[in-house]
Amino acid sequence: MEIKYKNPIEDVISSYVNLKRAGRNLNGLCPFHNEKTPSFTVYTDTSSFYCFGCGAGGDVFGFIRKIENLDYVEAVKKLADRAGVTIPEGDYDDSYLKLKNKVYEINKEAARFFHNYLFTPGGKWALDYLTGRGLDVKTIKHFGLGAAPNEWDGLLKHLKEKGFHLSDMEQANVITKGSKGGYYDRFRNRVMFPIIEINGKVVGFSGRRHPDEEKGGKYVNTSDTPVYKKSKTLFGFNFAKNHCAKQLLVVEGNMDVVSLHKAGFENTIGTLGTAFTSEQARLIARYTNEIVLSFDSDAAGQKAVARATEVLSESGLKVRVLAVPDGKDPDEFIKKNGPERFMALLEGAVNEIEYKLFMAAQGLDTSTPDGKAKYLNLAAEALASIGSPITVDLYAGRLAEQYSITKSTLIKEVEKIRYAKRKTQKKKEIQSIIRPVYRNNEVNPLKRTNQLAVAAEETIISVLMSHPDLLSKFENLTAEDMISPINKRIFKAVAESIMGANGKFDISLFGDEFSPEEMGYIASLQNSKGPFIEPKKCLSDAIAVLEKERMGSTPSEAGKLADDDWAKYMEKIIQNKKRSN
Repeated sequence: MEIKYKNPIEDVISSYVNLKRAGRNLNGLCPFHNEKTPSFTVYTDTSSFYCFGCGAGGDVFGFIRKIENLDYVEAVKKLADRAGVTIPEGDYDDSYLKLKNKVYEINKEAARFFHNYLFTPGGKWALDYLTGRGLDVKTIKHFGLGAAPNEWDGLLKHLKEKGFHLSDMEQANVITKGSKGGYYDRFRNRVMFPIIEINGKVVGFSGRRHPDEEKGGKYVNTSDTPVYKKSKTLFGFNFAKNHCAKQLLVVEGNMDVVSLHKAGFENTIGTLGTAFTSEQARLIARYTNEIVLSFDSDAAGQKAVARATEVLSESGLKVRVLAVPDGKDPDEFIKKNGPERFMALLEGAVNEIEYKLFMAAQGLDTSTPDGKAKYLNLAAEALASIGSPITVDLYAGRLAEQYSITKSTLIKEVEKIRYAKRKTQKKKEIQSIIRPVYRNNEVNPLKRTNQLAVAAEETIISVLMSHPDLLSKFENLTAEDMISPINKRIFKAVAESIMGANGKFDISLFGDEFSPEEMGYIASLQNSKGPFIEPKKCLSDAIAVLEKERMGSTPSEAGKLADDDWAKYMEKIIQNKKRSN
């Protein structure tokens, strides 16, 4: 495929991930999950990638599809554009692209409907709520805020009048199918915040319940749709991207974002009620070098700060944390103290370590021996997360002087905590090393109930991927010999690929047949070929095991040999993993 060969996988992925050479392969931190030890591998000889931590994998099309949130056709078109290759019209199915455009149209019309309703008698309660929170009409219109009627089908009827079909409305997640088969509006009697992409298109909505109601969630958000993925979206970023050269301020609530923009802090964005993700961090890193986090000071807020600082620091961004006094949110603080005082807080935002040390002291009376001991234990935990010995020494010295203890005592406690964490991390690493063989239970749920049969199937497929010539030597082996449905599909695709590609296996032929999760599973099988020193014998043994398992009888000596080969396979993965680390 011309597009594939003009887009070497290592070149494409290196524009997103910092890759380092590790023998014939390349390693880096996985862009699809949070990690400190590289488990993401690019295999140049098979033009594929696989993450031993989260199971993501596939070819260059699969990578672009996953990292850019595209369907297969869009990924092909993006790489074609990158390589300067023209795809003739009619050579691809654009039905999914048409659906996405239809969802965009529905969202745009829904946003207009909610906004217009806000200024009618029925929406007066929502307008009063917004103005009561200090917003003016200019700000309300700037963000396109609106109100959803207290009706079961107000929006539904409006969209039908505009010519939209129920199936497309459901795809946009603006209507929901009831238990009796009928449809009703997803958003009812709520203040509406349209979620807008950087390109200015409405991708979804966040609806806040009526202030007089107590039932139902405080916020109802659009679920993931063909155009919206909450893990990759930030509220208000379409405006903030033009004001963030110096820094971006990240808060939790939509209302905080709107209020801060009105107060002049137009570099503010919100997380839409989700934990901070690496996808969001990568997006932010394109526009600024510094992030200031302002989350709630409760336990959940502190946990969110810890998660966000870890994700953001790995993206190369400078991270500071703003602690608003008295547990207030930024909106409350500005209303009471004014934007000038908030600006002073913003300029005084501290780094993650100082924030942790500050929060550790909350609720403790450090003037008492008990309070001081509790605080210093918490402080030692905070210092144990720091990688730089110089930084640890600096903060340990400050704390020792402030609380009249020896620095060596505090550092000794830090090392004790680190030792315990290393033991825990070691267990996790061992699990992550072994997991590629037995993970992906979501893709292949039969692994839970018939591990040996699935292991044999995976051995068969792996051997054939790396030694396609053996397929002709086992002519009686077919997809129907597989027990698990996913491996039936994979074996069939592998066999067809080998028979139709000059006797070779090419993972790029699978992209439009399997989901990104399934492609990760396939990539893990393709790149587990190392231990098959005697591939023909290993294949024969695996077939014997599978046959015995399928017949429900005890595996023979041949089966035991296959199991031994599988154990060696596991051992070799562990050895290779240790060498790569």
